[in-house]
Amino acid sequence: MQHLTKSRRDPPPPRAQPLTPRVGQAGVTLVELLVVIVIVAILMSIGVPSYTYVTTSNRMATEIDQLLGDLQYARSEAIREGQYVVVCVAQSTSPSSPSCASSGTTTWQKGWIVFADLNNNGTIDGGEPVLRIRNAFSSSDTFVSNPATSSVTFNRDGFAHLGSATTRLTLDDSVDTQAYARCLDISQAGMMATQTHSSDSSCR
Repeated sequence: MQHLTKSRRDPPPPRAQPLTPRVGQAGVTLVELLVVIVIVAILMSIGVPSYTYVTTSNRMATEIDQLLGDLQYARSEAIREGQYVVVCVAQSTSPSSPSCASSGTTTWQKGWIVFADLNNNGTIDGGEPVLRIRNAFSSSDTFVSNPATSSVTFNRDGFAHLGSATTRLTLDDSVDTQAYARCLDISQAGMMATQTHSSDSSCR
């Protein structure tokens, strides 16, 4: 009896996989690079001057507002306490030995001192309260009075002793840019106001 031998079926050959196209690496052409450089240069030419204007303008606004605020504080203290209160250009801003600059000093960027002048002699004597001390500007801005005024004294009625009818302090940046200039006007009546060159052309 013949035995039928089952033929052994060979497995089908593996199905060929479709070839995946090789993706090339992306690159930047010279033209694209030049376009990017030009765009960056244009943005910087627009943005840098704007940034400089904003930062300089804000810094100088802060500087002049500090003196205005301290003058207003000194005036209110003079009225409230019924005594003389002085704001003077600082010779030394050391908390242990603050002192005022000599008469006729005009450079308020050196800092200033607010103190109660109990004997009305214009100097900080022992026992006289020092109310505030402002250090010299960290910037190279200048803050100059005209006519020369090294101190402002307020009396109990709020009037200011200036030595003249009015005093103007002009704040300038290091290169005297008119757009940044600010002025602080003080009258003998104790009134104070700030100006910019755009609001008052005589402010530089």
